[in-house]
Amino acid sequence: MIFYRIQPVRKFLLALFILASATTSISAYSQAAYPNRPIKMISPFPPGGASDTLARLVASKLGEGLGQTVTVDNRAGASGNIGHEAAAKSQPDGYTLLLSNSSSVVTNPHLFKKLPFDPLNDFAPISMVASAGQVLVVHPSVPATTVAELTALAKANPNKLNFGSGGKGIQSHISGEMYKSAVGVDIVHIPYKGTVQAVSDLLAGQIQMVFSDMAPALPHIKSGKLRAIAVTSSQRSAVLPDVPTISESGLPGFSSGVWWSVLGPKGTPVEIVNRINSEIGKMMQSADVRDAYAKLGITPQHSTPGKVLENIRAESPVMAKILKAAGVEAE
Repeated sequence: MIFYRIQPVRKFLLALFILASATTSISAYSQAAYPNRPIKMISPFPPGGASDTLARLVASKLGEGLGQTVTVDNRAGASGNIGHEAAAKSQPDGYTLLLSNSSSVVTNPHLFKKLPFDPLNDFAPISMVASAGQVLVVHPSVPATTVAELTALAKANPNKLNFGSGGKGIQSHISGEMYKSAVGVDIVHIPYKGTVQAVSDLLAGQIQMVFSDMAPALPHIKSGKLRAIAVTSSQRSAVLPDVPTISESGLPGFSSGVWWSVLGPKGTPVEIVNRINSEIGKMMQSADVRDAYAKLGITPQHSTPGKVLENIRAESPVMAKILKAAGVEAE
């Protein structure tokens, strides 16, 4: 009788063991098989700008490393908030990624009272991928060739000069506010849905200046359709070596730039995060990637996932002080 009482228990335990083994095998197989279908990378800005151009480059090279297609999904608007919100609400399975930038995760929390995502808690950081300064460009009709001349012109014509940006809180906006605060001029901010649109109106003479990412401005600088006044980085740009920095143009210590990172939705498995991070590291060592970055005027970056969060935490209070000094309040 004892045998017949124990046998069902043994069968039950054996069934549990088989089920657990099968579950573990399936999980291990799923992780080993990643990725087994196309991946989507959300670009939170319009096509043609620096962020979108970078997203397409990273997506293409990442796809080569992962052995799957990585397509770019543009979700532009609200200074990058729409794309970030979409990514934050996606399934954390490694098949939705986000090409984020510092404007969205460092600056936007101080510009919007109700942000639709939490930069520190809604994402799984993967790696830094790039950093860059900007270039201050003006329409040829503006009678200024240096920062000093532009400042004198602005002071002589308060609220008459407009500067365009890629949107409220985007680095092109922040750079303009930093310049205004540093020299004490009144120039009017005109926000667009992306820097490409701002540059387009600058070309048409609708606005007078833009603190632009390198990619959308470079062709027009080289063709003479726009005039480069200075770059915002602490050192001169390799793609515009004859253009001085704002710091060496009479504003010592002036430095403004942006960085980009790849993020996933919170809860993305650590194995997948590590796999993508590893591929990004390999990508940044590629000669063709480094050449492509150089042509865009940006610097390759690769980091641990934690470095992304470290940057956000370190830069957020600094940005808060910059915005306060510039009189910019959250809306």
